[in-house]
Amino acid sequence: MAAPAMEGAAVTALRSVLYRVRQAAEKSGRRSEQVRVVAVGKTKPISLIRQLYDAGHRCFGENYVQEIVEKAPQLPEDIEWHYIGHLQSNKVKSLLAAVPNLAMFESVDNEKIANHLDRYIANNGRKPLKVLVQVNTSGEASKSGVEPSDCVELVKHVKLGCPNLEFSGLMTIGMADYSSTPENFRTLTNCRSEVCKALGVTEEHCELSMGMSGDFEQAIEMGSTNVRIGSTIFGPREYPKKQVN
Repeated sequence: MAAPAMEGAAVTALRSVLYRVRQAAEKSGRRSEQVRVVAVGKTKPISLIRQLYDAGHRCFGENYVQEIVEKAPQLPEDIEWHYIGHLQSNKVKSLLAAVPNLAMFESVDNEKIANHLDRYIANNGRKPLKVLVQVNTSGEASKSGVEPSDCVELVKHVKLGCPNLEFSGLMTIGMADYSSTPENFRTLTNCRSEVCKALGVTEEHCELSMGMSGDFEQAIEMGSTNVRIGSTIFGPREYPKKQVN
């Protein structure tokens, strides 16, 4: 009996998030349309995602390959899916085959995964896939992502060596307790400056994906164009006893 109320709460929470995004964008001198909200349905049922879809939202994300592979085929084709987790190269085929409407791969963290994505797309006639290069700005060993000092080199590989990938910008995940988040966001902003200088492109052509449920307003104020919101919209995550990626 609790499900309908919970689903209604998710739609209400999404509207609240969109309002807060608009406020933060205006504070940073931008329009809310310049910030993309990715609703991350990690561990949540398809019915909740469908509720947000019916309310007009179209951009959703997952960071476990088995979840997006299961959910995407059961949901409308005009959803713009973002994959935001670390992906092993042997899972590239299952991800791209099951999710033809994957709009962006946010977590290119090494040349190997870039090469596998590029090769699969070339061999299967997909249009080029938008990708973000993930940077480990917090220096935590548990986090995926290239070191900031190696960011330009990986971006160049994607841009020059992977013709079926469309380099779209940079992504980071801050510290779990958000204690050094401004520093993390500043590091990603600095990486963008270096990348744009090396490639000869303007910063408007290099997205920054940073900010999650606990820090998305600050991230937007510091220049984020893409925020990934999970628990603030969907409620606390419900992990099974054993989670296998």
